[in-house]
Order: sequence, then C-alpha cells, then structure tokens
Amino acid sequence: MAGETQKGKAGKLRALHAAGVLILPNAWDAGSATMIALAGAQAIATTSGGIAWSLGRSDGQRLTRAEMIERVRQIAAAVTIPVTADIESGYGPGPEDAAVTIAAAIAAGAVGVNIEDSRAPGGPLFDPAEQAERIRAVRAASASAGLPGLFINARTDVFLYGIGAPEARLDDVLARADAYAETGADGLFVPGLTDLQAITELATASPLPVNVMAGPGAPPVSELAAAGVRRVSIGTAITQAAYTLTQRTATELLTTGSYAELEQGLDFGTINNMFAPNRS
Repeated sequence: MAGETQKGKAGKLRALHAAGVLILPNAWDAGSATMIALAGAQAIATTSGGIAWSLGRSDGQRLTRAEMIERVRQIAAAVTIPVTADIESGYGPGPEDAAVTIAAAIAAGAVGVNIEDSRAPGGPLFDPAEQAERIRAVRAASASAGLPGLFINARTDVFLYGIGAPEARLDDVLARADAYAETGADGLFVPGLTDLQAITELATASPLPVNVMAGPGAPPVSELAAAGVRRVSIGTAITQAAYTLTQRTATELLTTGSYAELEQGLDFGTINNMFAPNRS
C-alpha cells in the first residue's frame, strides 16, 4: 500500500499539472534520473524505449512487466521528486493485465503512469471503449493500492502511427479523450503531433490537459505553453543523445585513437560527487 510520502508526491505531481506547463525530462535508469533531478527537474518521467535499450532490447513491450517495474523501482528510489512511469500498453491486453501492472508500479514508487492505446508498435489501436475499460481498471487498481491520486496520462497513438485519414485524426483523438476522461484519465498524451495549429485546436477542445512529445523539430516549450499544452516530455531523446555520444566516442577511439568527443564531458569527480549519499 502507498505510504504518506508517496501520497504526498502524487499530490505534488497533480499540483504541478495545475501550475502551468510541466516539463518532464525522461530517465532510463537511476543514474540518469539523478542527473535530471540535479538539473532542477520538478518531476521525472521514465522512457520505455530508453529502459529497453539499456537492457539490450528494442522498444515496444519487448520487456516483461517485472523487468520494467524493477527499473521504475530503481529510478523512484534514486530521487526525491515525483516519478511517473511509462508502462507501455500495460503488459497484457485485458483490463486485468493493466490493473496488475498499475499495482506493481505503485509498489515500485511511481505516482503517475502513461498507458497507451496501441496493441503493438505501429498499431492497431484498442478501440476507445476497450481502452476506456482498461483505464477504468487502472483507476480502480490505484485506489485499491492506496493511491487514488495516481496521475493517469492516457496516451493515444493516432498521430504517432498515422491511424486513419489525416483529416480525421484530430476528431479521433478528441473522441478518445472524451472516453478516457469519463473512465478516470487525468491527462491526454499525443506523441507524434507537432503541428502547432493542430496542437492548439486539441488543447482548446480536449476535456483533459494535453501532453505532447517534443524535441528537435517540435515547437519550443514557450510556444507549446502558449498553445495550451500543460505537459511536455521528450521520450527517448536524452537516451538517444547519450547513446549517440557513446557510439561517436568509441568510433573515434577505435579509428583515430583521439578523444575530441570526450572534451565536453564532466570530469570524474564532478559526476562522482553527484552520486554521493543523500544527493538527489
């Protein structure tokens, strides 16, 4: 059962959504979470893709529930700020599967979750009624686990996977938002949508606060905030940057024997001190 400290973090995460645009850098392990917290983040989101890569697998529910939950536990234990967990599609198609996953995520220390409506990478999606039942089960499971204030961010992959005719996608997302709101969702996450006009229309019409996935090529946070977006995350982008540097550094070392790619890195002592006891 969730304790008072965890309930307090859940309340803080809710308050952050009500206070303006919430910026959530995405962590993939305890170390990245610690660095993000020390950078000044008020809350952290996990990235399923980054976690999968760190275990040598591709994204898209290639991990077991137990593997994902263990990493969520490590991340939540490493920081004192709220953590919201990417639980993909809930590790099973039925409402009961999502409920089991939510109970495990709460036990691991999460105070929020993303749950997506895609059955598999690239689609197809659960129809709105099916996904609404899964969200209902998530809400009930959070109450049973002693954390009724769990923030449920309902992710829809209509734009990410190009589901349906382009001109019909916004209406599809809004219909899903209505269904998901009625069964207990607190937010609407729409990765793959970066057109500012469409984002503005969505934020104006959605019954739920809108979360978009930003990064290179997307509007800056200030423009997203002005459009009415309430939450901005960046998915695997930080992990991509870290792994890109890893590849470049290794390639340089192996081909030229030089170290230019390492010149902008923090020194050993600085990073080591960031992981000193009671730092988060």
